[in-house]
Amino acid sequence: MHSTQLPSAATIELPYKRPFDWARLIAFIGGRASAGVESVEGGVYRRAIEWRGDVGIVEVRPHARKHCLIATVQGDVHRHADELAVPLSRLFDVHVDPHEIARCLSHDPLLGPLVEATPGLRVPGAWSGFELVVRTIVGQQVSVKGASTIMGRIVQRAGRRIDGHPHEGTAWRFPTPRELADADLAQIGMPGKRVETVQRFAHAVATGALPIDTPGADREHLKRELLAMPGIGPWTVGYVAMRALRDPDAWPDADLVLMQAIARREPSLLKPAQQRAYVERWRPWRAYAAMHLWNGVALESGLARGG
Repeated sequence: MHSTQLPSAATIELPYKRPFDWARLIAFIGGRASAGVESVEGGVYRRAIEWRGDVGIVEVRPHARKHCLIATVQGDVHRHADELAVPLSRLFDVHVDPHEIARCLSHDPLLGPLVEATPGLRVPGAWSGFELVVRTIVGQQVSVKGASTIMGRIVQRAGRRIDGHPHEGTAWRFPTPRELADADLAQIGMPGKRVETVQRFAHAVATGALPIDTPGADREHLKRELLAMPGIGPWTVGYVAMRALRDPDAWPDADLVLMQAIARREPSLLKPAQQRAYVERWRPWRAYAAMHLWNGVALESGLARGG
């Protein structure tokens, strides 16, 4: 990682191995972004961030010539540019070797054509694991668009607007765990049980019982703790493990879109038990298999489906 310091800005280079499908990566992130908190416009990812008490804006785009992403960090937070390379690398999945994934998945009769069509597909991460878990709970049994709408309401109800912020699309801070745990979420468009789940989770993070964003926290322990919470099932944990916990072999079990996509591509795999047995052959890259299947559905339908 190479960083160049300026008086109030820094640029960070995030190298990747080709192929790298930036367009599909940010389309996925943008379609599921928290309104007012992060945005994808004109091929650029943007978000207001806070790090070690300093605030600022990060913008990420592909380098025009080199095989890397360029992150521009503006504001006082630019002082931490070298540290910020780590979470940004996780967010955009730059460290993975696409050839290694292709070696495992491209020979599979079901997945092969999808991997060949989009060989640089990555698993999008999350700037905030806390925010992503909230988004995933909100997204249970509703459309991608519907979940984004409710997330926007949560941001305006419990988050904080940034005074004088230059970019309307990122002018809000997502609520902290404590702010969300204490917020009044009545009439927000979610069933009461789901509101309880969101606030129970926020409370667990606020008290330190669930260190979802603590570097080095045990991934398997976090998965078990999440699964033990009422209102959080295997699908939610699998999806969170893919994106926030960076488990390359995570699989969002019982995802309806994935189940339908598998059955459509291989009619002999209609039953959940048959599908579970089949997807074992995609280890240790099942998270990438899920992305390829979701992407295939999005290409066919023109709709953001899954996650």
